[in-house]
Amino acid sequence: MMKVFRMLGRGIRDAFKSAIRNFSLSLAAISCISITLLVVAVALIGSLNAENFTKNIKEDVTMVVFVNIKADDLDIERIDKEIRAIPNVESVTYKSKEEQKAEMMEESEVFSAIMSDWDEEDSPLKDSFLVKVVNLESIRKTSEQIKTIEMVDIVNYGELMVEKMISTFDVAEKFLIGVMVVLIFVTVILIVNTIKLTIFSRQEEISIMRLVGASNLTIRMPFVIEGMILGILGSIIPVIAVIYGYIALYNKFGGIVFSSLIKMISPYPFVFYISGIIVLFGMLVGMLGSGQAVRKYLKI
Repeated sequence: MMKVFRMLGRGIRDAFKSAIRNFSLSLAAISCISITLLVVAVALIGSLNAENFTKNIKEDVTMVVFVNIKADDLDIERIDKEIRAIPNVESVTYKSKEEQKAEMMEESEVFSAIMSDWDEEDSPLKDSFLVKVVNLESIRKTSEQIKTIEMVDIVNYGELMVEKMISTFDVAEKFLIGVMVVLIFVTVILIVNTIKLTIFSRQEEISIMRLVGASNLTIRMPFVIEGMILGILGSIIPVIAVIYGYIALYNKFGGIVFSSLIKMISPYPFVFYISGIIVLFGMLVGMLGSGQAVRKYLKI
């Protein structure tokens, strides 16, 4: 056990020495890693928020089922039961035209002035049901089923807008995930090439270590640790940018983009999760890149 700790300590010491000795290469690697991780962070935040937008839309979408104005209480009760019997229906809320009138009058002084003289017989409003579904992908089919119920006049859920928004966010999410995947490969290649240059400048040192019987692990460890250190240092600026940038953006828009349906993820603890992912990502990619460079170019 003590031997392992001594080897690890020596590897960390050699890694720091190498990073300082090859300062220009290390600085170039850190700068490139910072830029790459910053773009990864933006893509990750965008992807998660796009997923959150889609989730919010799916949760808030409600079908409004308008009942024929001639429907009586028995018809209302029957329609309620038939809607609830449809497999994809999650919840059904009945709203009478009097309730609708009261809500509209509370929301607007104009509506209040116009509707105040309406009695139940004169009101053009219709009784309705507010319906939420389990699976939004099947909402069109559910809507068609509800339309076949006797005394149901109209079923509306803003299908064109909802389907377009969901489709747009799905495409955006997939695009951002693709960007992250590409950036992961770019970052690995960057680390590999940087460490390759470092290894090239230390070939004589490595040859001496081989001659004196150093194991593959002893030779490889400093490079892997050096890659991890570069990854951590390269993640500092992206982490600061994520924390302060996202909080500032959230506060500026009040957490809402364009519509109350499109809500940003709350900053806390979201920014800390993203920061942790970025640091871990930088470490792992740095270690992976270093290990790959050592295996490929030194053929240990």
